[in-house]
Formats: sequence, C-alpha cells, structure tokens
Amino acid sequence: MATQSLSFRLASTLTGGRTRGQVRRAFWGYAFATPWILGLLIFTVGPILASLYFGFTDYNIIKPAKWVGLANYQRALFKDDLFWPSMGRTFYFALVTVPLETIASLLCAMLLNQNLRGKSIFRTLFFLPSLTPAPALAILWAWILHPQMGPVNTMLGYLGLPKPLWMAAPATAIPSLILISLWAAAGGNRMLIFLAGLQGVPEELYDASRIDGAGRWATLSSVTLPMISPTILFNVVLGVIGALKVFTLAFVATKGGPAYATWFIALHIYSQAFQYFRMGYGAALAWLFAIMLLVFTVIQLKLSDRWVYYAGQ
Repeated sequence: MATQSLSFRLASTLTGGRTRGQVRRAFWGYAFATPWILGLLIFTVGPILASLYFGFTDYNIIKPAKWVGLANYQRALFKDDLFWPSMGRTFYFALVTVPLETIASLLCAMLLNQNLRGKSIFRTLFFLPSLTPAPALAILWAWILHPQMGPVNTMLGYLGLPKPLWMAAPATAIPSLILISLWAAAGGNRMLIFLAGLQGVPEELYDASRIDGAGRWATLSSVTLPMISPTILFNVVLGVIGALKVFTLAFVATKGGPAYATWFIALHIYSQAFQYFRMGYGAALAWLFAIMLLVFTVIQLKLSDRWVYYAGQ
C-alpha cells in the first residue's frame, strides 16, 4: 500500500495533480497542435530570426554572409537616396487613404444597417469588389484609367473635359492608386467589422435619445460613434498597417513609376532583396520598416485612451 501510495503521489507530482483523463486530453491537444506549431516555428519565427541576423551582414545568396554590423542600417538612414523619399510617399499614401477608407466603410456599413428590402443582396454587391485579387484589380484599373484608350478618359473627352494622365504622370500617380484602393476597400472587411459594431449598439440607447428629442446628427455623435469607437480604433490600426504595406498595386500597375512617383518602401525592400539580391540590406530595410510600424501602432493605442469608450469601464 505504501509503494502504491508513493507511486500515485509521484505520478500526481509529474502531471501537476491532473487526472489521467486530463493528461490524455492535453497530450492529444498538443499532438494535434504540433503541425501548426512546427509550421509557425519553421515558416514564421525561423525566417524572422534569420532576417534579423542577415540585417547585420552582407549577404547576396551566392557568397556566405559576412558580418558588417550596423553598416546596412547606416546606409539606409544616411546614404540611400531612395529610402526616405519612399518612406515619405508611403506615409502620404497612408495619411490620405486611411481616413477616406475608414469613413467610406463606416458610411457603407450605416447604409447597409438600415431595415431595407433586399439588404442581403446589397451587402453582397458592396462586398464583391474586395474579393477581386490585387493583381487583377491593378490590371483592370490600369486599363480603365489608361490616358489614351481608357473608358474614363474617353468619356471625359466626349464631355469636353480635360483628360488626366492618371498613373502615367508623377503628379497624379499616387492619387490614382488611392482611388483604386478606396474603391476596393470601402465595401470590404472593414465595412463588415463596422456593420458588426453597429449591430452591437444597444437599441435602448437609441430609444432614450429619441425620447430626449435628439436628432440624427446628435444621435450619431453622442450614441453611435462613442459606442463603436473600439471598432473604429481596430479598423484604423488595420488600415494604417495595410496602407503602409502597399505593394501589389504599385508593383503591377506602375512598377514604382513614373519617375519613382509610386516607389513605396515595400517596393524598395523588394527590389533590393529580390532584384539586386542584396539580402542583407533588404533585411535591414524590412526591420527598419517593421520598427516604424510598431511605433505608429503603439502611438495609436496610446492616443486612443482619449477618445475610445469601452462599455466595461
């Protein structure tokens, strides 16, 4: 009996006091999660750590990596003529795109939140543009906005209006990409998130505002927007990250041109790493960009304390 009691206490200690059934369930849980964990370590965590190392090296795939310390970062910050201009274009794109897309998505969600006939059909139609793959979207709009053969300029010509060069001119290239991005994103995932947030606002608050005699604008500013402010913050953070990572539109539609007008930071990283095979320098650029993304996300979260309302607080 003493031996059996000792073995029971030892097994209980090794399993943290769990029963045999709990240990079995935990084992199978980890067993089924193992493929995902291995995939995360091999294909995500591993490349992240490798890029961190290569950022401090001179590496071009052919020759072994040579340790150069902070040389890549110094080159990017002080010697690369394309780094800071590309960052400026990227932030300009994000600064204009994020507010427009957020407002457009919110307006679409508010429109589709009404009790209308066939609202499911309208929700589907609004969401369809966001399902278009980014390369196909860029090719389609490159044809629509073609200066000579595009239907937009053809229509403007019939109306006797001036025909912009759109993506063929440095002054209008980024505004053209902003227009394309807005068309695709207004009815996309952020609209669905806003729609879910709007449906989570208690109806009692709207009843109370009507009893108090509040109009539509007062109800919007005093009830709707404060109640969905966490949703707004979430969509803004996602929008900023997505806008700063803009790549496919510019890569397919303009190749970063004309005259580097749409040469964003993601294009710069891609060209250095996968066109010129300066893997070490490309990794350093990617880490600088990741740090900037992290800083801007933290700033947004810190500033959110002033205007985001959480019902549980």
